[in-house]
Amino acid sequence: MKKKKIVGLTSLLFGIILLLSACGGGAKNIAIGPPASETNSASKLIFDAYDIGEDDYKEFQEGFGDAADGVQDGNIDISVGILGIPAGSIESLQASAGDVKMLELSDEAISYIEENSGYKHFTIPEDTYEFLDSDVDTVAAFAILMANTDTIDEELGYELAKSMIENADENTHTQAEQMTLENALKGAEGLPIHPGAKRYYEEQGLTVDNPVAELSADEAGRDSELILGTGSQGGTYYPLGGEMANIWNNHLDVNITNTETGASVENLSSIRDGNMDLGMTVHTPALDALAGEGDFEDSTVENAAFIGHIYPEIIQIVTRKNSGIDSLDDLK
Repeated sequence: MKKKKIVGLTSLLFGIILLLSACGGGAKNIAIGPPASETNSASKLIFDAYDIGEDDYKEFQEGFGDAADGVQDGNIDISVGILGIPAGSIESLQASAGDVKMLELSDEAISYIEENSGYKHFTIPEDTYEFLDSDVDTVAAFAILMANTDTIDEELGYELAKSMIENADENTHTQAEQMTLENALKGAEGLPIHPGAKRYYEEQGLTVDNPVAELSADEAGRDSELILGTGSQGGTYYPLGGEMANIWNNHLDVNITNTETGASVENLSSIRDGNMDLGMTVHTPALDALAGEGDFEDSTVENAAFIGHIYPEIIQIVTRKNSGIDSLDDLK
């Protein structure tokens, strides 16, 4: 009799485990961005805000394109991305999956993130994506262009900044509309500015209060082949940077090649190491890089300078409705 009860109890427990598994029990698979990216760092900051520990999820260090494919296939439960709006990769995911859900950040989480980083509260309007049925609260920073002061001379810095503003209408990417004179210095606070960029902006009537970077680059020794670090192909940086490079190549006497990277942190590190001439980055890791903090503790970047603002970078967290996840609190 006892044996039958034990067998019955074992079967019941096994059934409960299967039921929990089917209902989404257990650690979730979360794409937190490539290892050398600001998305990776921001994801961990978000988890700290929610007191989500490493045992509460399984991390996948994917670019947003691969992460979106994983969400579509059901292999990834949540993907964290720092993207412009609307993000083409999210629109593509919705077109394929048909049931995308965007998770918002709580007021408490937003306050924590603001206190511990350069991110600020941002509201994604309901009409940004057709699948949204309300505004979404999150945080945002700024995507900016940084230059290697050892390779980008004053005149070239001037021409790069000028072209970003005056030829932005040739760029077909959605985020290019953000590259205006009005926005030009967003994200520059606390950063040294390239003297060429400073000269252009002041000629246009802007007031530039930033410290001016010292250059070792000179026009006579300029390399005609330059490298622009962007991000993963599924994100915003790579396609936008590709168009920026093409426009520069059409208007300037240089050849700039955009290259796929892990984005912000890798780009800043590559500038420091002399392997990159220009890099797209979120402004918050740029501040860390020049201060030798965060990912750049004991590896300060001393040869990088601000060229210009590109577009607002917005943290967007997506899952699918069938995941059963309504909030990041569900991960605990």
